[in-house]
Amino acid sequence: MADSREPPPLFNDDDDSRKDDDNDDLFTSAVQSPVSELTTPEDQTKQEGAGDPLTSPPPATSFPPDPSGGDRPDLFESCEEPSVGGFSSVPLEQPAEGGGTQQEVSLEDETDDGELFDPSSTPKLQLNQDPPLPASNILPPMGAPLTPPVAPITPTATPNLTPNVTPAAPTPVTPVAAARSSAEQLESESGDEFIEISISDPQKIGDGMSSYMAYKVTTKTNIAYFRKKHWSVTRRFSDFLGLHGKLVEKHLHSGRIIPPAPEKSAIGTTKIKLGSDKSADSGSSDFIERRRASLERYMNRTASHPTLRSDPDFREFIELDAELPRATQTSALSSAGVLRLFNRVGETVNKMTFKMDESDQWFEEKTQQIENLDAQLRKLHAAMEGLVAYRRELATSTASFAKSAAVLSSVEEHSALSRALHQLAESTERTHTIHHAQADADYYHLSETTKDYIHLIGAVKDVFHERVKTFQTWQHAQTMLAKKREAKAKAELAGRMDKVQQAQDEVAEWEAKVERSQEEFDRISRAIKKEMEQFDIVRVKDFKDMLVKYLEALMTSQQQIIKVWETFLPEARAIS
Repeated sequence: MADSREPPPLFNDDDDSRKDDDNDDLFTSAVQSPVSELTTPEDQTKQEGAGDPLTSPPPATSFPPDPSGGDRPDLFESCEEPSVGGFSSVPLEQPAEGGGTQQEVSLEDETDDGELFDPSSTPKLQLNQDPPLPASNILPPMGAPLTPPVAPITPTATPNLTPNVTPAAPTPVTPVAAARSSAEQLESESGDEFIEISISDPQKIGDGMSSYMAYKVTTKTNIAYFRKKHWSVTRRFSDFLGLHGKLVEKHLHSGRIIPPAPEKSAIGTTKIKLGSDKSADSGSSDFIERRRASLERYMNRTASHPTLRSDPDFREFIELDAELPRATQTSALSSAGVLRLFNRVGETVNKMTFKMDESDQWFEEKTQQIENLDAQLRKLHAAMEGLVAYRRELATSTASFAKSAAVLSSVEEHSALSRALHQLAESTERTHTIHHAQADADYYHLSETTKDYIHLIGAVKDVFHERVKTFQTWQHAQTMLAKKREAKAKAELAGRMDKVQQAQDEVAEWEAKVERSQEEFDRISRAIKKEMEQFDIVRVKDFKDMLVKYLEALMTSQQQIIKVWETFLPEARAIS
């Protein structure tokens, strides 16, 4: 059988025998044909003369014909190991008798076994195809020297079958792309636009009941539509309340959550107006500082909203370097204040009496979540107020203890004990200062943030109530449309054609109102969902910052207290 016979050598001196083998052996002809088509005389000359590059150096002479018909060296064993993933180009010099020029031969990777008949291991040659040559013309004449390979491989004790490939140089685009990706990531994290508002330098202007507190509003921003990057203006407290009223009037019906402004305090304001700067007590100073901090939080929350910070009234408030028109509707005892009070009472009654049949499950779940959050925040705020009061009481008790220790040290006759008591009084006084500072940190970091979010939850409820009022308007329009259609049908049945046209116009008018009301309801629903998504993100961030600042302040105060008592301990041990 043809399958059991060994493939004949590629080159045989007996031409007749080779022709018989070519005609009989189908496998031999199938293999020899691509070799003759893809191999050039120079390549075969190199392959015949190179031998095995891993075991012996290349011979200097050609192989003589083997009369015994032995196997010749494998053509592909003499090929130099190619580069991984590409072609290795070796320029070969044609013998002088050939009279040709140099060509560049490119070979693909070869498998380890070098199986000639394995199609996957057959080298693919990238060169210009030449017509097949007879076998007698492939070998050089006897005695002619063969050109050795350009880069022969030095044999080693253990041949390394892995090609020695020089790593390619990095592509120049890679660092640029990495820098661009890093810049885009930084831009997405930090954002292009920022605005920061600080409230400082509270000062009393005027005397008596006509006096008021003015604050310095400093803004830093890189937003393009602001005229400057850094500037300051002076605003009074009523200006902040007037700004909040304008924003509520313009944006609340659109589903925007308007951050609430600080509340007015009649008692605190009266104390400031009737008191003088020289006789201002600690209570008035604490009230002014709390109001300053709350105004700063209010302005930054408002400025963080893209729609609100681009409002003309907000931009005028922070940019106009002049006094704003007096806000006359901010006083609690004014006619506008009384009207606002009646409106709030009416809205409260409306909330209690009207129950909307909610068709959107998201709003139903979010409404319940807001109610639970409001209740829990109020409980948390009450607990925090108690914690702040306890720390202030602890600071006061510590100060009393320090005074008592100081008095005792002054009457003690034992010098070492007197000195220790005096040192104890000083250490306790320092701990009193630390406790007082921790009480302030608890108040500003925990209590005030929680109180702000209780008011923000109230603003969220106002937005949800605006959606309910929009739904009521939509339902009223549908009810009126049904009545107008009924009136039109009655006029048509009665044959009163003079009223049919009028009824038809009214039906068209209420149909348009129903359509507008439905669009308004859908629009405010989408806006509220978007606002709540941003509200939840900011809420998580604010509470995270609150906890981190509280823990950092607590750890700092505890470390300071430990340091105070470590300093006092040697003095106590020195008593003898």
